[in-house]
Amino acid sequence: MKIENLHSVYFLGAGGIGMSALARYLLAKGIKVSGYDKTKTSLTIRLQEEGIDIHYKDDINQIPSDLDLVVYTPAIPHDLIEFQYLKNSPILMLKRAELLEILTEDKKTIAVGGTHGKTTVSSMISHILNNSQVGCTAFLGGIVKNYNSNLISSERSEWIVTEADEFDRSFLKLHPEIGVITQLMPIIWIFMEASKICSLLLHSLQPK
Repeated sequence: MKIENLHSVYFLGAGGIGMSALARYLLAKGIKVSGYDKTKTSLTIRLQEEGIDIHYKDDINQIPSDLDLVVYTPAIPHDLIEFQYLKNSPILMLKRAELLEILTEDKKTIAVGGTHGKTTVSSMISHILNNSQVGCTAFLGGIVKNYNSNLISSERSEWIVTEADEFDRSFLKLHPEIGVITQLMPIIWIFMEASKICSLLLHSLQPK
């Protein structure tokens, strides 16, 4: 799938911090973006102001008829009426991590993992690169005050910065050139699982 061939994309869980960064990126590419979220927040209101059509009722009648792609978060309940409807439609559905994989496959990627500090460290890296000749596009797990956004976008840079999200082990879709691990929790069972996850992240490195 080529991003440049997309015309209309729908996000199930559009107000999620990771989902909204991807939605903003596609919107900036000139793609029509819409979506559903169960809760109106300051972030979803901001997305609507930027041009993303979001509704808050689980209603298949509010799903656009011209979709090329549906992106969903694993946090979306699978008994959601819209999810079931779209799952049984011919429209391509991708998890958030699968879309991120497509966006990063032809780029040099810096993936930041760890128990805590992913957003802080990835934001710092992104800010440094963005203020250098290198530049970057960044999908961040928080709203960065300097940019008032969770997206930093650069058309000229070949680098992408993103967080290696351990939820659902979705970071295994990434094949970064550089992996950064912030810290691991000392609580033993969390540490063992986090250690396994970070080991998998390091083994996914693919220098280009």
